[in-house]
Amino acid sequence: MKLNELKPARGATKKRRRLGCGTGSGRGGTSTKGHKGQKSRSGGGVPPWFEGGQMPLQRRVPKRGFTNINRKVYQVVNVADLARFEAGSTVGLAELREAGLVKKAGLPVKLLGNGEIDRAVTIKVHAASKSAVEKVGQGGGKVEILAQG
Repeated sequence: MKLNELKPARGATKKRRRLGCGTGSGRGGTSTKGHKGQKSRSGGGVPPWFEGGQMPLQRRVPKRGFTNINRKVYQVVNVADLARFEAGSTVGLAELREAGLVKKAGLPVKLLGNGEIDRAVTIKVHAASKSAVEKVGQGGGKVEILAQG
């Protein structure tokens, strides 16, 4: 048996119904689409979300809240994450990226106070919570705030 000899089993395939092939075919003329109207036209019909002229759901439901266009989006690093760095080291954005704690280069980084740290580490970030600064200070390290730009 060769690849060019392969074919489906008998009865497994069916010829597709061909519409509009003359009156003798039984499916000529209007080609089973009825007479006139939007659904009989080529490319006609309504999209799945159309509600027959009824007010669409998106416009019926009440709108709430607003989007703050001045919102600052930070990448978050917790104090507990700093335990992977050696004591006395300086941790900047490049070191955080290498460690996989920060993914995107363009977004600012914020240090949050979740967890504990037992070593002196100097960390340079764009923002830090009060509790994070206290915990790093208790461990003997310090937090330096970078200018955002």
